[in-house]
Amino acid sequence: MSRSVLSFCLLIYSGFVSAQLFQTPSYPLKQFRNPLDIPISLAANFGEIRLNHYHMGLDIRTEHRENLPVYAAADGYIYRIKIEPFGFGQAIYIRHTNGFVSLYAHLNSFYPALASYVKQKQYELESWDISLELPPDLLKVKKGELIAYSGNMGGSQGPHLHFEIRTYPDDTNLNPMLFGLPITDNTSPVIRSLSAYDLNKSFYEQTPLIIQVKGNSGRYTISRQIFILNTSNPGFGISGYDTQLGSKNPNGIFQAIIYDNGLAVSGFRMDQISYNDTRGINAHIDYPTHQRGGPYYQLIFKMPGYSHSIYREAKTGGRLHLEDGKLHEIRIELKDPYGNSSNLEFKVRYQPEKKENPVFPGKIFYPGMLDGFETPDAAFYLGEKCLYDSVHLVYQEIPLEGRDIVSSMHHFGTNQIPLADTMTVRIKLLIPVNQQQRILMQRIDGEESEVKKPEWLGDWATASFWSFGNFRLVLDTIPPVISIPGVLQNANLQKSSRIVILVEDNNKKIKNFRCTLDGKWLMFTNDKAKAFIYHFDENCKPGNHELKIYAEDEAGNSATKILPFVR
Repeated sequence: MSRSVLSFCLLIYSGFVSAQLFQTPSYPLKQFRNPLDIPISLAANFGEIRLNHYHMGLDIRTEHRENLPVYAAADGYIYRIKIEPFGFGQAIYIRHTNGFVSLYAHLNSFYPALASYVKQKQYELESWDISLELPPDLLKVKKGELIAYSGNMGGSQGPHLHFEIRTYPDDTNLNPMLFGLPITDNTSPVIRSLSAYDLNKSFYEQTPLIIQVKGNSGRYTISRQIFILNTSNPGFGISGYDTQLGSKNPNGIFQAIIYDNGLAVSGFRMDQISYNDTRGINAHIDYPTHQRGGPYYQLIFKMPGYSHSIYREAKTGGRLHLEDGKLHEIRIELKDPYGNSSNLEFKVRYQPEKKENPVFPGKIFYPGMLDGFETPDAAFYLGEKCLYDSVHLVYQEIPLEGRDIVSSMHHFGTNQIPLADTMTVRIKLLIPVNQQQRILMQRIDGEESEVKKPEWLGDWATASFWSFGNFRLVLDTIPPVISIPGVLQNANLQKSSRIVILVEDNNKKIKNFRCTLDGKWLMFTNDKAKAFIYHFDENCKPGNHELKIYAEDEAGNSATKILPFVR
């Protein structure tokens, strides 16, 4: 058989084996257009790794500029508007006649008719941050029609357009790169290094083997001729990225499959993810290694507690079986949505090694179980969906100390173990106080801190948290501080374009903010929660005015400031 015929046969066989794990989705390829009028260049792709979530769409570059026209990707109607300090900032949702939904986020402004409608609703609801559902016949749009202008609002680190395609009504995000958008790409994914784990042990109670990878242009290997493993049940992860033609930006990996002697064992594909399941990214990566400052290793095996996953497994259960002690040829194939691929090939063999099993302190917890840990002054409860793998969790009580501290510090778990669901924390109040309603539960992890208003049952406070750490009760009686930089009492603001208000709190959590102008609610924006800003408009006519500002923190402490001014 000639080399060309052999290569063709292997290609067909490889495609057949891949299809055993993943079916090619059937999406319309010509119905969505580029939402901008400049060529698509990606700052981030679908499924890219983020803190506690997958990236759920495409980040399209806007050439470092704001206020580029944004166009409807297909015919439909605007059915939802969302405005918030973080997250999407200002976003438009369009429901299309083809049954899908497109989303456009981090917008600076909407087109005039929509902007007028939204502003009217904000004043009716007396709220800047809103989520509106619109009727089908109110704001219809055609493919290519102007709907907004791009920006940098919300959880954005620079000007760009965040674009998503979703199903309706179940709201599952689909990979927009599978819809035939005009994105040119003939570059293969890049593989940096390999990580290896013993799946007979808890994922969180071992240190992975890190193996450097060499190669380029889609062909990679490791420096060892034969990789000897002392576990018959290994799992592997890869550190790498994908690129787009003409860009060096490291984007996420679309698909990875691991093969054992030519047979597909397990793999993942970034084709559809729900926001309800996006936190599962912490079971897709080597979370402890990244927490210690290492790179993201994407696992090519499914963790036990990852209930809704991006993984597919072969009939072998998604595991490599090396019990036979023979040489196994391993291939890890990475692919992008356009079929560009890279392969990492190496040989492994199982060689048993006598080792004493280490004894870990703390109580062991398992995924899928409702369990807890109780002491006379604290309790921690983990639900069925809290853990991705079994792990021993250590508890320690640190004596009460410090001003306005009204309980001991209770340490439970570590920040190197992610939670898939919230953990319930109960702490007993040790010092009687007159203002129990001003007590907050505080979680501390290094320099990070967060507070929550607990529920009370006698002397016990209860709250839920997304992370392990150190927990205690604190008394907060300090009201927020309101300031208006550069503006004095009775100031003449005829030449000013806006008013900026800063609100600071000792626990950095403002629960309520409200401003009235001459007794009527006045809308202040709060992009990225840095400042509250009012841009002078028709709601502030010439003459004398009184601005009343109210701010309230999480504990219920409030402050009021009155500013008389002339316009």
